[in-house]
Amino acid sequence: MATGIVQQWKTLTSPQKNAFIACFLGWSLDAFDFFVLTYCITAIATDFHTGVEQVTEALFWTLVMRPVGALIFGALAEKIGRRPTLMINIISFCVFEVASGFAPTLGWLLVFRALFGIAMGGEWGVGAALAFETLPEKGRGFFSGLLQEGYVIGNLLAATVYGLVFPHLHPAGSGLLTNWRIMFFLGAAPAVLVFYIRSKVAESPAFLAGQAKAVKPSLNFGEVARYLPNFLFLVLLMTAFTSFSHGTQDLYPTFLQKGKGFAPARVGWVSDVGHIGALLGGITFGTLSERWGRRRCIVIAALLAIPMIYIWAFTFEPFVVATGGFLMQFMVQGAWGIIPAHLNELSPAAVRATFPGLAYQLGNLLSSRNAKFQTALARKYFHGQLGPILAMTVAIVAIAVSLLAGFGREAKGQSMLTTDDVAI
Repeated sequence: MATGIVQQWKTLTSPQKNAFIACFLGWSLDAFDFFVLTYCITAIATDFHTGVEQVTEALFWTLVMRPVGALIFGALAEKIGRRPTLMINIISFCVFEVASGFAPTLGWLLVFRALFGIAMGGEWGVGAALAFETLPEKGRGFFSGLLQEGYVIGNLLAATVYGLVFPHLHPAGSGLLTNWRIMFFLGAAPAVLVFYIRSKVAESPAFLAGQAKAVKPSLNFGEVARYLPNFLFLVLLMTAFTSFSHGTQDLYPTFLQKGKGFAPARVGWVSDVGHIGALLGGITFGTLSERWGRRRCIVIAALLAIPMIYIWAFTFEPFVVATGGFLMQFMVQGAWGIIPAHLNELSPAAVRATFPGLAYQLGNLLSSRNAKFQTALARKYFHGQLGPILAMTVAIVAIAVSLLAGFGREAKGQSMLTTDDVAI
C-alpha cells in the first residue's frame, strides 16, 4: 500500500501535488471541525443541562445548511475561480467553529453550527473540482479514495485530540475554559492553510481554459431540464451514501460511551482504529475502481458492510469492538472513496464546482435527521440502546447504496476538460 502511494505520488507534477495537498488538507480540517462536536455531545448536554437528543440538533442544523453552502460557494467558484473561493471557504468555517466555542446557550450553539454548515457545505465541491481538474486522468480512482478519506483523517484527528486532550481539560461549568469549548477553539488552526494555498496553489487548468462557465441566475428551463435527471439521480445516490456514513459515525462515540461504558481515552483509541480502517478502505476500493469500474466497487464495498454488523454493534470486549469498527469503516469508506471521482466524472464540465457538491450536500440535507431519528427510535423501542438501531441502519442503507449505484452509469475516465455532458 505504502509503495503504491509513493509511486502514484511521483507521477504528479509540482502544481498537481500542491493542488491535491491543499484540497486534501482543506477537507480533512473541515471534517475535524465537524467531528469535534460529535465527541463533545455528552459534555455539551451536561453543561447546558439538557439531553443528548437536544444537542444532536446541532448536527442536524449543520447538515441541513450544507446545501446552501454548496450552492453559494460553488457558484462563486464558477465565477471567480476555485482557488480564491477555497481560501474564503476555509476562513469561513474556521470563524464559525471558534464562534461555536463562545456559544452562551444551546440556542446560540445551534445558530453557529448552522452557519458552520454553510461553510462546510462549500468545501467539498470546490476542493474536489480544483483537485480533479488539475490531476491527470490516470490514477484518478486512487486519488479519489485518498481525497475522500481526508474526511476520515479529520475524524481521526478529532478522535485523537479528544482522547489525548479532553480528559485533561476543565469539566462543565468552567466558563470559556470548559473542555468542549477548548475543543472548538482548536478549530481555528485550519486557517493557516490559506497561506499555503495563496503561495503554492495554482488555479484549475479547466477554469483558466474557459471550459467552466460562470453560474448566473437564469430561467433557462432548457438547461435545467437537460441536467435535472442526472442531478436528481445523484441526489438520491448521495442521500443513501450520507446515511451510510453519518449513520455509522455521528453517534458512534456516544454509543461507545453510553452503550459500551468506555472512558474518553478508550473511546478515542477505539475510534482511531475504525478511522484507520476507513482510510485503508477508501484507498483500496478507490484504486480497485480503476480496474473494476466505479459502480462495481461501490456495490461490493456496500454489501460487504452487512456481514460486519454483529462484531461492530453487539460485542463488548474493547479489542473486538475496535476490530468491528475497523472492518465496518473499511467497507463504508471503501464505497465512499470512489465518490469524488465518480461524481466529478458524471458532472457537466460547465458546472463542475456546483453540480457534485450540491448533489452531495442535498443528500446530507435529506439524511440530516438521521442522528435525531436514531436516538428517538433507540429510546422508544430499545430503552435508549443505540446498538440495534445502528445495526438496522447499516443493513438498510447498504442495500440502498448498492442498488442505486448498480443502476447508475459508469463514466470512468471521463475528461475533466471537455464540455460534453454525461448522462446517467
